[in-house]
Amino acid sequence: MPLAYRYALYLAPTGPWRDYGSRWLGRCADTGVALPPPPGMPEPCRAWTEAPRHYGLHATLKPPFRLRAGATPQAVDAAAQAVARAIFPFEVELECEMLRGFLAWRIAESDTQGRARIQALANAAVRGLDDLRAPPTPEEIARRQPQSLSPEQQAMLAHWGYPYVFDTYTFHITLTGKLMGDALEQAQRGIAAFADPLRGQTMAVPAISIFVQPQPGADFIAARHYGFDGTHTDAIGADYLQGPPAP
Repeated sequence: MPLAYRYALYLAPTGPWRDYGSRWLGRCADTGVALPPPPGMPEPCRAWTEAPRHYGLHATLKPPFRLRAGATPQAVDAAAQAVARAIFPFEVELECEMLRGFLAWRIAESDTQGRARIQALANAAVRGLDDLRAPPTPEEIARRQPQSLSPEQQAMLAHWGYPYVFDTYTFHITLTGKLMGDALEQAQRGIAAFADPLRGQTMAVPAISIFVQPQPGADFIAARHYGFDGTHTDAIGADYLQGPPAP
């Protein structure tokens, strides 16, 4: 059975948020199948969503990582189960906002309880899987452009391999790559029009999910969803949690 290049622990949107978001990005992470663009969307829509489409619809909890020497996919599976068992289901209120030059669904400023629950979940995810993470290579560090990060973000990058964790963490479900000017305004209008039926609806958070990147450069796909009630549901990438066959 295969070994994935990278593993990640994500929050996969649920219900209509999953359906609308996957359609907006143009790919279903559970199946890997390409999806047609939303009706009436301009041609540039595909370019706007190219970057987030690569990762699949998600909010990062434990960022993508390569396995350290001696770590196994089965250990990733067990660690994700352990994180999920300690969490109770909850809901969050989402709004579309700009973050570091791209558009994303973020937790509404008024939803203080949701923010606290997500922060606790993300903290547990980072700690719970970090023993399985290989240190980032110099090239991976350089891609984070550490010279442009704050001292606190640089410290997180050095210790945890990612600049946006714990006190620097910001929950977001990425909807576009970096945009400016007319493209940004068009995308904002397009998201607002397409996702208008979601207005006022909360999003349930009943599970966390392992996503995998099968090979370098490949799109991320969902492997397994871990319900907070102890259940799990497999997706197209489930075989990558079994690991390679014994020699």
